[in-house]
Amino acid sequence: MPSKDKKAESKEYILKMAKENDIKFIHMWFTDILGMLKSFSINIDELEGAFDEGMGFDGSSIEGFARIDESDMVAMPDPDTFKLLPWRPREHHAVARMFCDILKPGGESFDGDPRYVLKRNLKKAADLGFTYYVGPELEYFYFKDSKSTEYLDAGGYFDLTPLDAANDLRRETIITLEQMGIGIEYSHHEVAPSQHEIDMRYTDALTMADSVMTYRLVVKQVAMNQGVYATFMPKPVFGVNGSGMHVHQSLFKGDRNAFFDPKGKYYLSKIARNYVAGLLKYAPEITAINNQWINSYKRLVPGYEAPVYLSWAKRNRSDLIRVPEYRPGREKATRIEFRSPDPACNPYLCFSVMLAAGLKGIEEGLEPPEPIEKNVYEMTEEQRNALGIRTLPASLSEAIQLTEKSKLVKEALGDHVFNAFIQNKKVEWDQYRVNVTKYELDKYLPIL
Repeated sequence: MPSKDKKAESKEYILKMAKENDIKFIHMWFTDILGMLKSFSINIDELEGAFDEGMGFDGSSIEGFARIDESDMVAMPDPDTFKLLPWRPREHHAVARMFCDILKPGGESFDGDPRYVLKRNLKKAADLGFTYYVGPELEYFYFKDSKSTEYLDAGGYFDLTPLDAANDLRRETIITLEQMGIGIEYSHHEVAPSQHEIDMRYTDALTMADSVMTYRLVVKQVAMNQGVYATFMPKPVFGVNGSGMHVHQSLFKGDRNAFFDPKGKYYLSKIARNYVAGLLKYAPEITAINNQWINSYKRLVPGYEAPVYLSWAKRNRSDLIRVPEYRPGREKATRIEFRSPDPACNPYLCFSVMLAAGLKGIEEGLEPPEPIEKNVYEMTEEQRNALGIRTLPASLSEAIQLTEKSKLVKEALGDHVFNAFIQNKKVEWDQYRVNVTKYELDKYLPIL
């Protein structure tokens, strides 16, 4: 927690910045249980009072589709997240944003706030001496509009396509993200036509969760400004690769990477191996959090580079967990890559359950099985069974049944978010289950 002196300095700096930039409105950002960005605006005249007492609002907006808590809440802005919005004109009055922590009217943290959930899990890691770093790779599609899946380009993985709309969109997106203080390492065309990826620079998990929320908005905002549509839907087009969010992660003790061991296999420490084993053991239970939509499970099928089987390896990209190649002198870059999450998850909850699974592996002293360097997709079911390779749940319904029984997820999310999330997903599954789809009409109507 920042000291009172540091908070006072931050507040003073922001009030000065607001005056210098002629800011008229501040957007107060927070996230609901499903990872949807929420916002309300305050006038600059209310900013000082917001720092001292927060701003009241209707707490039901945090609950997703299944509204449970209708009481008033307080949004307390985090001064470290103050940024100007580059896409808003500055000729007259600039606009800024701050992420907020959600409090009860009495001042205590609200258990239903996903940002607070992540902070609680990061404190558990900190109590063990760890700082949790993540580097997610979010893939997404550009389409002509939100009502169709018409591509903007026909490029493939790392293709250098002609200077078309998609290239310009990606360039403008990167510039906008960097203007908002988000470091970018790579960007490239992905495997499917009109599919792209922009990778943010590795950082601590709370900063990164805020950055993921900002990233998704910026990608969509820049696309909308150019009259096209960007989507993080996991599988918008049948027959081509879906969009994933591979999450690179590691634990640090101070400046030392706790995952690195110069004598360990793959240069991984015992802590790293325990962490990998924890993720493998609890992956089915946390899948509903990392892949929370009906559509998420259209991506998690064999044949499209998305992981389905619970295995790990160094070079093999068909595995759930990959260990990127170690390069001498880059000890701090030692990490593991967890490949099942998709970019439509709630990043605060996603990072929370991955960390919880990894820490549980450390706590239980788990050792991972032997790595699988062969293509798991090409094995027969008998071969996979012989190696003890389990699978991820195949549908949201199956995933929710596993999560609902999970002590690990319940502890990581807390009762409020756990129960509200399960309720939201059951509502979604019921709506899907009774809906008559185009597939059914095309297949059955002509013959039945």
